[in-house]
Amino acid sequence: MKKLLVTGLTGFVGAHLKAMLGDAIDGPWQLIAPKPYNLLDSASLDAWLQDDCPDAVIHLAGQTFVPEAFRDPQKTLQVNLLGTLNLLQALKRRGFCGTFLYVSSGDVYGQVEESNLPISECLTPRPRNPYSVSKVAAELLCQQWSYTENWQIIIARPFNHIGTGQTESFVIPSVARQLIRIRHGSQSTQLQVGDIDVTRDFLDVSDVLRAYFSLLEHGRNGEIYNVCSGVEFRVRDLIMQMGSLSGVEMELTQDISRLRRSEQRRVVGCSMKLQKETGWKPNVSIKETLSSVLSDWEARELKNV
Repeated sequence: MKKLLVTGLTGFVGAHLKAMLGDAIDGPWQLIAPKPYNLLDSASLDAWLQDDCPDAVIHLAGQTFVPEAFRDPQKTLQVNLLGTLNLLQALKRRGFCGTFLYVSSGDVYGQVEESNLPISECLTPRPRNPYSVSKVAAELLCQQWSYTENWQIIIARPFNHIGTGQTESFVIPSVARQLIRIRHGSQSTQLQVGDIDVTRDFLDVSDVLRAYFSLLEHGRNGEIYNVCSGVEFRVRDLIMQMGSLSGVEMELTQDISRLRRSEQRRVVGCSMKLQKETGWKPNVSIKETLSSVLSDWEARELKNV
């Protein structure tokens, strides 16, 4: 079995990755046990790598919350850029020579004209917030290392991904929680939403993870790959579908606190590069994903009864 080091295992995607590897009895990957670490503390990274040198790394960890990035851009840049540098340097000191997957974000594309949809990797990033600036900077750092080190360094740009366990600070889990609360009678039929007449490219988190592992096996050094469904979903339509799946009658009410500045009206990505070079394709339908998110919040609410 090949040894895999993953940062950010306590996050939404990391928790799913840990569960996926735990369920794979005869899988090719053995997860290196996490130890307490801080991306800004090189000594803690050296201590984590002391006993094991990985064959591959998936770097998920970082400051990912856009409002927090506006509040403290310096810390966001430190964690996402300098933290990535610290990890690369710690791996080099340990003698690493395997595959390093840097997980960036589709948010780096920023404001995209409709004539440029669907978004391909050829489109020049135009970051619109400190978070996406930090991601572009870390991408360039990783690409520089791909030229100078005898490693395989690959960059993934995931678009919106959803699934069980996601916090309610994101639109789909927020709607799911409210629908379950309405069904239980603990909330009025008014469902609080932001700007829902926008479109997004949603992908189930399990499909996202399959893409990451496909890139570890087949991705090309120094290349960037969109990880997305290639389908444009209007948020309002998904909310109505969730209402139908939950059997709940609701009244949509816009909450101005949920509105974001510099909102991109339409988003849809192109994953043809990923599909052609790795053979990956999305497996999970949007209906399956929405149903699982609703079931997840049903279970969470029952725990609180």
